[in-house]
Amino acid sequence: MNTHNGLTSYGWSATLQHDFQAHAAQGLVPARVIVQQRNLYRLVTEHGEIDGRISGLFRHEAIEGGYPVTGDWVAVEMKGDAAVIAHILPRSTAFTRMAAGTAKDMQVVAANVDMALLSASLNADLNLRRLERYLATAYESGAQPVILLTKADACDDPDPLIESVRGIALGVPVLAVSVRTGQGLAELAALLAPGKTAVLLGSSGVGKSTLVNALAGVERMATKEIREADAHGRHTTTHRELILLPSGALILDTPGMRELALWDSEAGVAAAFAETTAQIEDIGLNCRFRDCAHDKEPGCAVRAAVADGTLDPERWQSFQKLQREVAHTVRKEDPLAAAAERKRWAALNKAGRQRTRDKRAIDD
Repeated sequence: MNTHNGLTSYGWSATLQHDFQAHAAQGLVPARVIVQQRNLYRLVTEHGEIDGRISGLFRHEAIEGGYPVTGDWVAVEMKGDAAVIAHILPRSTAFTRMAAGTAKDMQVVAANVDMALLSASLNADLNLRRLERYLATAYESGAQPVILLTKADACDDPDPLIESVRGIALGVPVLAVSVRTGQGLAELAALLAPGKTAVLLGSSGVGKSTLVNALAGVERMATKEIREADAHGRHTTTHRELILLPSGALILDTPGMRELALWDSEAGVAAAFAETTAQIEDIGLNCRFRDCAHDKEPGCAVRAAVADGTLDPERWQSFQKLQREVAHTVRKEDPLAAAAERKRWAALNKAGRQRTRDKRAIDD
């Protein structure tokens, strides 16, 4: 199959072409989902944009999280001026969360993105705990996280807030941006490479759609002013849309998320709290009991470190909360996993302590 020139600008690659060979043999053609609105899809193919729908067989056989989302690469059967989606190609990355209003359903928010632009506004109280959730989700997805602190012009003294964010996002680029003044836009544009896909994630009112319009050079997404009284916004983006920017980069705008309940994000939480985990492992060597859970055991060095400020109390509490949330999801999915999960965490803690001992032995 020849290279699909019309799709190259949307991220089509040799790897995708290899993965598509079996579908091509069935007479199907590749497409990427650029708009998702409930069960309606807008696709881009080598010949341009076209409307799409899911085949009946696909709908019958799809597992949870298996429906196409914006960013997905799909194999379609052409039906005149429309396309029928028959298969989803393997996802390189996937942003998942627990579906809003449920306690057990998984929702895929975006797929096949290279960079996650985690957005928070500097014109209101900055919620570090929410950013930690977004970081955990980004790490779990496999995409590279970047934190965007929007509306920098609305903050009289942004530097302390920026530093507080850097304190919970070690190694992650943190950009303060303002569409009104242009601050940070050149640095952001430099991160967005041609053919690569970035997704904008954040609460409503942080200015995601305004930022997309600035990068696109035209008003692609509807925007509204936020309320002066509480700096909260209303949802202006009601669907997920993948936009090809003049630079050749792709950006995926998403509706603001009122809640971001983690789904199967164990590795993501560990990555988002890597330095905290290392501290806990190190301090935990001084606990009275080798299998200390750092809960109510006497002689717990970790709780003592929290009490005297050696270990950031808010960071520790957030880490515990997200760990409990992930564990709760695992148990709801499989009640039999509760005991296994406890054993697994004990083994991880033991392995972590052993790594610390080994490192000390090498250093000595």
